Amino acid sequence: MDPLHPDPTEQAVQALTEAVRLLDRSLAPGQKVRAFQRAAATIQELDPDELCERAGGGTLTDLEGIGSSTGSVISDAVLGRPNAYLSDLETRTRVDPGVGASLAAQLKGDCHTHTTWSDGGAPLEQMARAAMALGHEYLVVTDHSARLTIAHGLSAERLSEQLGAIATLNEQMAPFRILTGMEVDILLDGSLDLADEMLDRLDVVVASVHSKLAMPREEMTRRMVLAVASPHVDILGHCTGRKVVGHGRPPSDFDPDMVFAACAQFGTAVEINCRPERQDPPEELLSLALGWGCDIAIDTDAHAPGHLEWLPYGADKAVRCGVPVERIVNTRDADDLLAWTASHN
Repeated sequence: MDPLHPDPTEQAVQALTEAVRLLDRSLAPGQKVRAFQRAAATIQELDPDELCERAGGGTLTDLEGIGSSTGSVISDAVLGRPNAYLSDLETRTRVDPGVGASLAAQLKGDCHTHTTWSDGGAPLEQMARAAMALGHEYLVVTDHSARLTIAHGLSAERLSEQLGAIATLNEQMAPFRILTGMEVDILLDGSLDLADEMLDRLDVVVASVHSKLAMPREEMTRRMVLAVASPHVDILGHCTGRKVVGHGRPPSDFDPDMVFAACAQFGTAVEINCRPERQDPPEELLSLALGWGCDIAIDTDAHAPGHLEWLPYGADKAVRCGVPVERIVNTRDADDLLAWTASHN
C-alpha cells in the first residue's frame, strides 16, 4: 500500500477497532460494542470510492448499521481528521495505575484470558498481539471447558486443535510466548471438567466454580478443596463468584480457612480477578489467603483486548493488602512460571 495514499477502508476499520478496544476497556454494554463491530463489517462491503464520497458528503448514516458515533469515527478516519469521540473515549476509559503502579510494571504476563475459541470477543492472535503491545512477555490462554456450554466451552478435541494453533503462532511471534491453558470447571463433586491426559498437556490450569454458586457452605467447601488439591490445578479462579456491578451476585458461601489452607498445602495460587464487576476476592479474604501462605496470581479474566489493560486494578488491591511481590506468580518470567506449575504436578 502506498503510504501517501492509505486505504480508506483500512483506516476506518482501524479506527472502529480502536473504539471497540476502548469501549471494552470500560466494560461498556455489549450492544454498544457490537454497533462498532457492525459498522466495520458494513464499510468493508463498500467500494472504497463510495466510502470516500459518503464520508465527504456526510451520508454515511444513510447506511443501515451506521449511526452518528460510528459515522463520525469513520468519516474522520477516512478524511484524516482527529476524532473527538475517540479522544474523549480514550480519556474517560483510561486505566490509571494507582498505588500498585510499580507492581503492575513488574507483571510479566496474564494467566487467565479468553478468546473466540470459547466466549471471548477476539481471536487468539489478536489477543496475543494486544498483550505483546502492552509489554507482556507471555499470555496464558484459558478458554472454558466443555461443561460451560453457554460459553461454547472446549471439548478435548477442540482443545487439541487450539494447542496446534498456539504452537503455530508461537513460531511466528517469538520471543513473545502464548502459554496453553484452560479455565476448567469445578464440577459439583469437586472433580474437574477435563480428563487428566488433557490437563497434563497444558501449561497452566485455572479451576473455577461456574454453577450452583449457592450450594450449602459445607458442600461448596468440600467441592473447592477437592479441586485445589488436584495436582493439575495451578490457580483457583474468582473464588467467591461474586459480581458487584449491575444486578450484582452474592458471593458463594464456603469456609475460606479450609479452602486457603488447601491452596497453600497443594501449591495452588489464589487469583486476584481484576474484572471491574468481580473485584474478587474481597480484601478481607485476600488477607486471609496471605495469612495461610498462599501464592497469588493477578489476572484480568480478559474476554477482549481492552480487558487486558485491567491488570493495574489487581495490582492496586495487592499493594493495599500487602501482598509480597515474590508471592505473585506472574511477576515471574515464562520459564519460572512453568517451573512453578511443574513443581506441584
